Amino acid sequence: MSNDSLPVKQVVCPACGGPSVYATSNPYRPFCSERCKNIDLGAWANEDFRLPAELPPDDTLPGDAGLQ
Repeated sequence: MSNDSLPVKQVVCPACGGPSVYATSNPYRPFCSERCKNIDLGAWANEDFRLPAELPPDDTLPGDAGLQ
């Protein structure tokens, strides 16, 4: 059986929302292009994907136990 008969899987590009071929023939997968991959990398480098964190109250910071 030939690999040519297999259906091509398409996914939504995480950067632009357009169609993206999810196969070894696309070196930028899951992105549709090098541009979208670089946009995502730039956002990651700028720490745009940080999770919000709640800081503990000032009186329970580590290292302050017993000091008043």
